[in-house]
Parts: sequence; C-alpha cells; structure tokens
Amino acid sequence: MRKNLHKQERDQFRKLFEQGYIDRFEDRFKILEIFLQTERHITFDELVELLESSGFYIKSDFIRETLDLMCRFGFAHKIRFENEPEKYEHRHLGQHHDHMICTKCRKIIEFQDDQLEAMQLKITQQHHFHILQHKMEIYGICSECLENRVQLIPLNMAKQGEKLIIKEIIGGANSRMRLMTMGLKVNDEIEVITSQGNRQLVVAIDNNRYVLGKGLATKILVKNI
Repeated sequence: MRKNLHKQERDQFRKLFEQGYIDRFEDRFKILEIFLQTERHITFDELVELLESSGFYIKSDFIRETLDLMCRFGFAHKIRFENEPEKYEHRHLGQHHDHMICTKCRKIIEFQDDQLEAMQLKITQQHHFHILQHKMEIYGICSECLENRVQLIPLNMAKQGEKLIIKEIIGGANSRMRLMTMGLKVNDEIEVITSQGNRQLVVAIDNNRYVLGKGLATKILVKNI
C-alpha cells in the first residue's frame, strides 16, 4: 500500500510542478524521491546528507526552496516539537496522525485513533466550533527508556511533567533538616512542574510549589509512581 501511495505522490508531483512551470523539475523530483524513501521525521541537514550519500550534490538554498514548494503543494509538512530542530514529514492526503515524543531519547511515535478523532469532533460541535486542523503532541518517556532506567533516580534527573514518589533522602543532617523544614519527606508524591537541568527544579506536592537547587535535588531519590 505504501508503495502505491508513493507512486501516486510522484505522479501528482510531476503533474502539479509541470503545470506550474517550476524550473529544474528533474532536480526537484530527485529531492522528492529521496524524501519519500525516509519513513521518519527528518531535519533539513539530514535530508542534505541523504541526498549527498545518493550522489546528489546541490546547493542547500535550492533544496530548502524545493522543500518549501513541497510543503506549499501538500507533499510535505513542516513540524517543530518542543526543544527540537524543525523537521519534515510526509503529508499523505486523507490521512491524519498524532505524535508521542520521548523526552529522554527524542524518539517520535506516530499514532492514529478513530475514537479520539471522533471525540475531538464531538467537542468542537458542542461548542459550535468549526475545526480546520488540529494536532496532538504527547510528551513522556518511551517503554525502552523506562526499561533501561534504574528504579531510583536523583530528583534532578527527573523530567518535566513526571509524577514521582520520594523514596529516600540522602546527605547530611543539614540537608535532611532543610528538606523537612520545607515540607518534603519520604513517601511524598510529587510532580515536576519545571526542570532547568543543572539549575533549578520546581516541584508540587498537593497545591504547594517548592523550588529546589541542583545540589539539594540530587539528595532526593525518587521513583516513578
């Protein structure tokens, strides 16, 4: 089915671009063919590498211009995920999918759910809203990363949005006392509101927010709920 779909895309590409009197058609067609061979989200630089590995050397400005034309004519779709460079994916007519993005390994998982689409349509109708387009992006941790993760991790390694339970507080008496004074203790369930890597974390317990520096966060060992 995918093979037939790609043939249809090539035929339509040729028809539309020839009708539009687009210059250097064969060069642009080669870019389309290489793009269709990739069954993943791809950056501009990755596409350039694929073209060069196929023996196709051309100025980057021309490749970027061709990608823009492919997006304009509906053969490609430009997308940017959180903290990621701009990427391109295939755009097949009559097909829609959403994305799950692993915040650890950056894997992108495409999914399509008819019940979810029907629910979105029902909600928009209830609000008398005419939907034109939509997208869903779910950020989390994929099954492979969860499998490879040790059971207990220091809080500073947790990702934004994670819900965790404090299993152990390590360090000296001063650190323990400071955390207890703040109201953090073993068996508390917390949610990571924001995480700035090597700087600060903001966590929530019930309706209270706590700001923790990196040093203090490393002394709190947590586990996924």
